[in-house]
Amino acid sequence: MHSLASQLNDTIQRENPHVFDMLSNIGKLIYFPKEGILSQSAEAKAKAKKYNATIGIALENGQPMHLKVIQDNLSAFQPKDLYEYAPPAGKPELRAAWRQKMIEEQPALANYSFSNPIVTNALTHGLSIVADLFADSGDSVIIPDKNWENYELTFSIRRGAEMVYYPLYNDEMKFNATGLRDAILAQKDKGKAIVVLNFPNNPTGYTPGAEEGRQIVAALKEGAEAGINIVAVTDDAYFGLFFEDSLHESLFPSLYNVHPRILPVKVDGATKEEYVWGFRVGFITYAAPSSDLLAALEQKTLGIIRATISSGAHPSQTFVLHALTSPEFKAQKQEKYEIMKGRANRVKQLLDSGKYDDAWSYYPFNSGYFMCLKLKTVDAETLRQHLLDQYGVGTIALGQTDLRIAFSCIEEGNIDDLFDLIYNGVKDLEKALAK
Repeated sequence: MHSLASQLNDTIQRENPHVFDMLSNIGKLIYFPKEGILSQSAEAKAKAKKYNATIGIALENGQPMHLKVIQDNLSAFQPKDLYEYAPPAGKPELRAAWRQKMIEEQPALANYSFSNPIVTNALTHGLSIVADLFADSGDSVIIPDKNWENYELTFSIRRGAEMVYYPLYNDEMKFNATGLRDAILAQKDKGKAIVVLNFPNNPTGYTPGAEEGRQIVAALKEGAEAGINIVAVTDDAYFGLFFEDSLHESLFPSLYNVHPRILPVKVDGATKEEYVWGFRVGFITYAAPSSDLLAALEQKTLGIIRATISSGAHPSQTFVLHALTSPEFKAQKQEKYEIMKGRANRVKQLLDSGKYDDAWSYYPFNSGYFMCLKLKTVDAETLRQHLLDQYGVGTIALGQTDLRIAFSCIEEGNIDDLFDLIYNGVKDLEKALAK
């Protein structure tokens, strides 16, 4: 084992041995190089005033070399903010701006100790970092039965973890905190669990209320008190898109210092929040009372980044930073929020009208991009294909009964027509089945 990895491990074990036990084999072995090309380049950048022949980019006339056909389309930005490598942790100004945004939107964080957000290549990369650092073969990853399919690829296929499922909703169609608690306590013999909390939920668009949030925290605490080390991951991909009386904050602050055996990890990003899906700018943030522990986790995270993508794309970080610091940012974001809320509300009004009750019910939703129908009479995949072939309508089939609808990408004026077409598709299949 490299001496730097040993030093980081010693720090983590000293500050919180439970967190050390959470680390995967890779998590224990990984480190961020303090010597070599990166450190020597950083030293040269500070001291080499005449010639700096260390960095692996090309310079011309004192700035990064670039092609005019590219720069002409990006002329609002300086070449130094586009073409140079971004630091592995991301642009410092962007990290600071995102941290400030987190505190403004979740004021409780101002009183807590949490790491500076580290830039990732959007949220999937952030989750992949979590998997690399904490998931070994046979470890349990706990998610609800209605989930984003990429979790299986990220944690199970890539890292060999075992997926543990619990029903998202209870009998009252609220968040199933009892199911979550039981799934956690079932890992007592393993002594470790990774719990992924994704709100607003993909695919259902559901966010728990305040009491449900307290029940979730209590479930994790009960697991920790039973001797289970818990990596509590809040996947906040759709953060801020809360349209009704639900939690309007991430559970990340609520998990701070609840128990030494719980490590809160927040994965979020500009991807959905700021409507820049193709920019691939996300963040990963840790919370813990110990600044030394946070620093060690940051170094291990940077080691994973260095070993995989080296660093994120610089231009998109610059664009997001420019937006966050622009005077027009909040007003423009509020405008888009109102559009999204209008679409969600129209979907709910339409479904509550009773017009389609013979064809489906729907799972509770109050946030995010999506909602799910529960079909009563036809198979979801059969309907999905029929809608594509006969009506040119795209939906997502999930199991036998569930059909996911992304209202986020449907203009409000077209929502009635969309659901009418889906209903027509159901009736077509019912007739075919009756023959």
